[in-house]
Amino acid sequence: MRLSLSNRIFLATALMAILSIGLAILLVNVAVTRQAEDELQRGLEDSATALEQYRDLLLEQFAREARLIADLPKLKAAVGVDHPPTVRPIAEDYQRQIGSDLFVVTNTHGAILAQIGQVDLPAERVSQMPTIRAALAGRATASFWPRAGGDIQVVTIPIWIDQTHPELLGTLTVGFALDERLAARFKELTASDIAFVVDGSVQATTLPAEHAATLAATVPGTAGTRIRLGDEEYVTVTRRLSMEGAWSAAGADDDTQRAPLAIILRSRTKELEFLGPLQTALAGTALLAVLVAILLSYGVARTVTRPVGTIIATMREMADTGDLTKKIVLPDRGPRVDEDTQLLARTFNTMTESIARFQREAADRERLSSLGRLSTVIAHEIRNPLMIIKMSVRTLTRQTALPAPARVAAADIDEEVNRLDRLVGQVLDFARPIRFELAPIDLSALCRDTVAAVTADAANPTIHVALDPDADHLTTDGERLRLALVNVLLNARHAVLAQPHGDDAAPSTDGADIALETHRLDDSRVSVVVRDRGIGIASSDLTAVFDPYFTTKRTGSGLGLAITKNIIEGLGGTITVTSQAGAGTEMRIELPLDTAHAAAAQR
Repeated sequence: MRLSLSNRIFLATALMAILSIGLAILLVNVAVTRQAEDELQRGLEDSATALEQYRDLLLEQFAREARLIADLPKLKAAVGVDHPPTVRPIAEDYQRQIGSDLFVVTNTHGAILAQIGQVDLPAERVSQMPTIRAALAGRATASFWPRAGGDIQVVTIPIWIDQTHPELLGTLTVGFALDERLAARFKELTASDIAFVVDGSVQATTLPAEHAATLAATVPGTAGTRIRLGDEEYVTVTRRLSMEGAWSAAGADDDTQRAPLAIILRSRTKELEFLGPLQTALAGTALLAVLVAILLSYGVARTVTRPVGTIIATMREMADTGDLTKKIVLPDRGPRVDEDTQLLARTFNTMTESIARFQREAADRERLSSLGRLSTVIAHEIRNPLMIIKMSVRTLTRQTALPAPARVAAADIDEEVNRLDRLVGQVLDFARPIRFELAPIDLSALCRDTVAAVTADAANPTIHVALDPDADHLTTDGERLRLALVNVLLNARHAVLAQPHGDDAAPSTDGADIALETHRLDDSRVSVVVRDRGIGIASSDLTAVFDPYFTTKRTGSGLGLAITKNIIEGLGGTITVTSQAGAGTEMRIELPLDTAHAAAAQR
């Protein structure tokens, strides 16, 4: 299928606009989505770090409070008597003050003197816990004790009478539970959902209980894992809440010294739900931009192609009608006009004008060619009768008995026959090709001879000659050049004589009415200038002075300057004329020093 220029421009611009807009929207969407994903991941990492820091802060707080309580005389006195009923009320009071989920006091053998809060350990196992044994050895430690509803993070410290000379009285264990309440507290601090998993079982979470199985299957240590919980997709980060460094209890068993897994979750669905309206807005913006781009593309296509269509229609009409002179007409102003189409239209119109001028010139050349051929035939046909008339007139004039009026008539006939013979000769010279005979000449001598020939039969007007010796030596056709100069000088003489009171006019500054000058222009050209102070040439006639048969003289043939131009151009030169009516004329001829060399260089 062939598309018009308008459709091709429209499709190209529209497609380019759609692709660029679509690519821009895609890049924006990808960038915004990536940034949102990165922000979500950074938020999860920050939440995990905040959870670990808050857990450590709670551990340090309870350890500090446990040390203060262990140093109180009241507790030391009660532990010293090794009597559980005495120790329990004191333990309950201190447990309420610090708000711990577990408060355990043991004697020096690890036997429980008071236990506030529940753990999933029998009393006899408590004394065997690694944290209790470490505290009885004089070192504070931390660990996790199992309990339904969430393990308890405990810290155990020894109870001394005198630290300078220490006497161990027992141990004090306090702790906080990793339960639903702590998970909710962590959620408030981190803006993330929390789940505590122990031994593959979810013990506490801020999410609904039906998601426990999915949370328990979360792989520890994998950051950025996505899981589907109900209708929402979550991104998770896991942290193992292990004890390290000074808090570690050496020799802990796997079933008691177990580190819960904290799972930090954020709903990717909720965090990225703003992308939906944003993407909808981007899609709407893209659609609107595409519609605008399509309209603009259509407008551009129509604006560009309408003037082009006018040009094409004109060219098609030229092809159909054969009229090569048609012109393109475009409005000078308006939204559909631009400089390029105006330039194209002007160039096209200039071309059609040139074609029309060429057609006229071709017709003129054809007419002149036909006229030249006809003139040649007529000239040949006329010359023979003229010769017969001339011979007859001369025969009559030899008769001595011829009356005087007859002799005058015979002389007039002879003069007119000579004039007609010259005219026939000029016609033949103009019509037939010129054959040049090139030879070295002396330009100054040729100019002097030409002036002598022109002024031989009259004293006026006078001719001033200024010859440049550097322009003497030429290789050209001397006879043809002499004929051209004769024609130019005769025209100058006639112009001076035609000037009102020309014979009595004051001479020019150089004392002559006509000046002939030669000049060496450069290494390859010379000039011959003929200047007169005659009647001049009207500006309307300047362009026609070299045309055949153009003349302003009553008895002129109009071939003199046409023949002169043919001769000068045939010798590789140029002839130009400048004139002002009533002020004189200047004919300037420029010739190559070597006509043959100049012709070869042009070829």
